[in-house]
Amino acid sequence: MNLRKGLRVCAYMQLNYKVHGEGFPFVILHGLFGNLDNWSTIARKWAEDFKVILVDLRNHGRSPHADEMTYPLMAEDLAAFLEEQGIDRCHLLGHSMGGKVAMQCALDYPTLVEKLVVVDMAPRRYGRGHDDVFAALKALDPKDIDDRRHADELMAPYMKDEGVRMFLLKNLARDSKDGFRWRMNLEVLDRDYENLIAPIGTAGQTFPGPALFVRGGKSGYVEDDDMDVIEHHFPQAKLVTIADAGHWVHAEQPEKLYTDVKTFLDQPAERVHGAVPDMGE
Repeated sequence: MNLRKGLRVCAYMQLNYKVHGEGFPFVILHGLFGNLDNWSTIARKWAEDFKVILVDLRNHGRSPHADEMTYPLMAEDLAAFLEEQGIDRCHLLGHSMGGKVAMQCALDYPTLVEKLVVVDMAPRRYGRGHDDVFAALKALDPKDIDDRRHADELMAPYMKDEGVRMFLLKNLARDSKDGFRWRMNLEVLDRDYENLIAPIGTAGQTFPGPALFVRGGKSGYVEDDDMDVIEHHFPQAKLVTIADAGHWVHAEQPEKLYTDVKTFLDQPAERVHGAVPDMGE
């Protein structure tokens, strides 16, 4: 594959994707254990003004499985995907793990990103926060379950939150031969989890373009102190807090998120590169 200058030559990962609307490309990346369908509802609203492209990251959804999971590799996957799609520049949004992929891509391939939106994630290292999720997922063998209710019963002792269990069970797919299978690559996600909570970027690496960081007011993923490392890598960063939202901002406060992101993307470049209007804390 012949990649544009600045990209490493790599085996092209044919990421699964879905497109809504027409116009300037706006790419959206889901979080850990998620898939592109998580963002379909709000994507259709943004698609009234943009060509919204929802992407399944490697080892998630219907994208291929791979033996390694790092942010530089996922950023490279995305850069190669954009070239394959003939996209030289796009707006890029990522949530949670997808937010780190988006940040890594903006840092490694800044010419590809017009404006960056990161939802409830900072570029720092995080502590282990998904051990109970992995325990619940590994409590069942998809080939041995009868239906999703059976799977939910097996997971319940390890994961008390029914909403989280329902979200995780969206990863179950009917196997053509026997029972079910995981769409996600659970083995690699578990093995490479330390890579997924690692910080992104290197010292002095910056993205010169406009960047909007959105956090949930009831979420602890982005603290006030995180602005130091955010502004180190993204000197034009603007932080917006959406009240009454936890980590799943797009599910809990979709209208507010839609409006804040739309306002940011619509702002003329010459003004965004200067002072960004206050959109509320």
